[in-house]
Amino acid sequence: MPRFAANLSFLFTEMPFLERFAAARQAGFRFVEYMFPYDEEPHTLATTLQAHGLTQVLFNLPAGNWAAGDRGIAIHPERQEEFRQGVERARVYARALGVRRINCLAGIVPPGLAHKDATATLVANLRYAADVLGEDGITLLLEPVNDLDIPGFFIRTGAEALPIVEAVGVPNLRIQYDVYHAVRMGEDPLAFLREHMSLIGHVQIADVPGRHQPGTGRAPLRDVLIELDHLGYDGYVGLEYVPVPDTWHAFDWIEAAGFQR
Repeated sequence: MPRFAANLSFLFTEMPFLERFAAARQAGFRFVEYMFPYDEEPHTLATTLQAHGLTQVLFNLPAGNWAAGDRGIAIHPERQEEFRQGVERARVYARALGVRRINCLAGIVPPGLAHKDATATLVANLRYAADVLGEDGITLLLEPVNDLDIPGFFIRTGAEALPIVEAVGVPNLRIQYDVYHAVRMGEDPLAFLREHMSLIGHVQIADVPGRHQPGTGRAPLRDVLIELDHLGYDGYVGLEYVPVPDTWHAFDWIEAAGFQR
């Protein structure tokens, strides 16, 4: 049975961030994830999780200046020291929150950066991050992101992530597989998961188009969830979708599909 994690960056956004934890628990969830913890102090987040009986399963490495358009800095040769500082910062939060999965966003290719240089930088940065985080038993994730929503994103599909994971060559680097991004790029998520399950460290879902809850589009999300069980996936499934018409009406599909929160 899938273990669903409510993504607090997408769900319950009608309320302040720290109030979303209580809302997730009220909605019946035991696990949460969100994009970035860095606007809050580690002890504040840890106390909030504990107060509501929640386990946090994931967050992202610092991804640069998000407001200015950064979507990750792991491919930027001139920002490797910034990347390493971000790894150390993430490590502090992971220790405080008990998180054992941290995701890396590769980033948007800057003008003039050759593909081989971006690749070499990404491989070096991932190897560094995996080594550092591995000391704490943390799995590092690499997430493909479709370039229709984020033009110029460097790793767009699971197929593009595979040679990077192989080149890094460490046991605690896995793929964060978001079915929404896969379907947007025309990748068959069922085929990919069946062939590469051993490399999957985290799964996220949203329907296509619209990035709303399952049942609003054409992505084979129920089939994916059933297949994950068949394949023995024991991780979490992040609900990273934009709820319609609002968050409180965006979970009915779970029980309707035969699953539990």
